Amino acid sequence: MTGVAERMPAIYVSHGAPLLADDPLWPAQLAAWSGELPTPTAILMISAHWEDAPLAIGATTRVPLIYDFYGFPDRYYRVTYPAPGAPELAQRVRTLLHATGTPAQDVPGRGLDHGAYVPLIEMYPDADIPVLQISMPTLDPRRLLDIGRTLAPLRDEGVLIVGSGFFTHNLRILNPAGHIHSALAEFDEWGREALGAQDIDVLLDFEHKAPSSRLAHPRSDHFAPLFITLGAGLDELDTQRSVIDGFWFGMAKRSVQIG
Repeated sequence: MTGVAERMPAIYVSHGAPLLADDPLWPAQLAAWSGELPTPTAILMISAHWEDAPLAIGATTRVPLIYDFYGFPDRYYRVTYPAPGAPELAQRVRTLLHATGTPAQDVPGRGLDHGAYVPLIEMYPDADIPVLQISMPTLDPRRLLDIGRTLAPLRDEGVLIVGSGFFTHNLRILNPAGHIHSALAEFDEWGREALGAQDIDVLLDFEHKAPSSRLAHPRSDHFAPLFITLGAGLDELDTQRSVIDGFWFGMAKRSVQIG
């Protein structure tokens, strides 16, 4: 992990649901994105679907995936993603966290959840890059920003830091017909402008500053991973860009790259 490697961007990906694989457009967008990135030495994944405190470090060996959804056809529960574990990356994460006094725990049996493997299947289908997932120990944007800043040195070791969520996420107004609720479109546009302006303060206070924030995110778990990404890329926010935008089932799928 400490050898010479190309510096990686930090990214935030809207991960969709397991049936993302059947979308006519989104998988190709994710594949094209990864094709433009340097090849990572490892991937560090922070998903909206794992909250645990203190910060938890997941499996470093191959263990079964977590099918943390229900009501889907059987084929979605037969998906596999046998990426190698990343024990060296886990040790680097422990070291970096320890240096800032951030407590951590190991959960060695915890496999990748769908917020991790659904986008990775499209971006790195060969499953040949080591993957480590860690939990979000809080939904406090400022604390997550600090954690991202703590983990930022990994980028210089070739590690792709991925915050995985959904730019808007309200399952009560999910729309299979694709109708876009005006409030979600408004939140997405607000987020685009705030990111473009590099206005970290307003993003951190999104629950009070963003239009329709409670409708866009009744709970902030899917927006929260963005702050890990922002923290990891805080020194080069001027490079921020939305690689994917638009909507899926009425939800904003904006996905962001820094670096």
